[in-house]
Amino acid sequence: MGSKELIVVILTYNEEKHLARCIASVLDVASSILVVDSFSTDNTREVAEKHGAAFVQNVFVNQAQQINFALTIIPSGFKWVLRIDADEYLSPSLAESISQVIKHNDSHDGFYLKRRMAFGGRLINYGGIFPVEVLRLFRAGRGICEERWMDEHILVSGKVGSLQGELIDDNLNTLTWWIQKHNQYSNREAVEILLRRNKLRGKVDMPLAGRAGLKRLVKNKIYAHLPVVPKVLAYFLYRYVFRFGFLDGKQGFAFHFLQGFWYRFLVEAKVQEVERYMAANGDSLDCAAEKILRIKL
Repeated sequence: MGSKELIVVILTYNEEKHLARCIASVLDVASSILVVDSFSTDNTREVAEKHGAAFVQNVFVNQAQQINFALTIIPSGFKWVLRIDADEYLSPSLAESISQVIKHNDSHDGFYLKRRMAFGGRLINYGGIFPVEVLRLFRAGRGICEERWMDEHILVSGKVGSLQGELIDDNLNTLTWWIQKHNQYSNREAVEILLRRNKLRGKVDMPLAGRAGLKRLVKNKIYAHLPVVPKVLAYFLYRYVFRFGFLDGKQGFAFHFLQGFWYRFLVEAKVQEVERYMAANGDSLDCAAEKILRIKL
């Protein structure tokens, strides 16, 4: 492996289909690879070890806790950390940008990577959502993941920049798998909304810079207070019509409809379901979340 400055952290659960591709994309920039697994039942361990990655397992609670667990077990001596999901991979131009940064940059504590998603084998280029900047490269000991059930971000205190090239999210599983995964995501996002709405546990979002901060501000201060059906429909039309999502073809329609309408409506419907249960039974949010969403707060 290339530079002796960087450790790559990959979170996995049943990722035998994607892991080799992910590892291959980081080999030229990483001196070490750490796979943190949530007790996979497929051949994830064998793939990781075959490609020279260190492999540890930890019980999964949510993405944020798993990331922070990984950061606590990184061996000393590394200057940089790159966090990546197993179904993502670095484009060659992004790998080159990372290589240059870890060799020559002394002024930044973190860097945003431009992440783009593929759906049904096609890169999504329209809809006004990709590429989205995500902070995934940061100095060891300078970054931590905010504690959230959904939409978590890495936070660093120092100067942050952006890199050229793209991080590609291209999951090869079936549409049924995608729907099941987003059904689980909707439970977590519903919990985030309910925690904020009920002002529990001092739930305060950490300030984010750039587009991520603006997106969260609009979502919490404007979108969250609009009527459910109009706002969900408006969001889909914004993406598919006004931001030219229709140019993404058949796969694009499926993606923008499912992710921009179905998923957003599902989240809101689950929030309403929990609130109805709390009102009818007099239960706390903790009890209602566990009974309705299967999430233990």
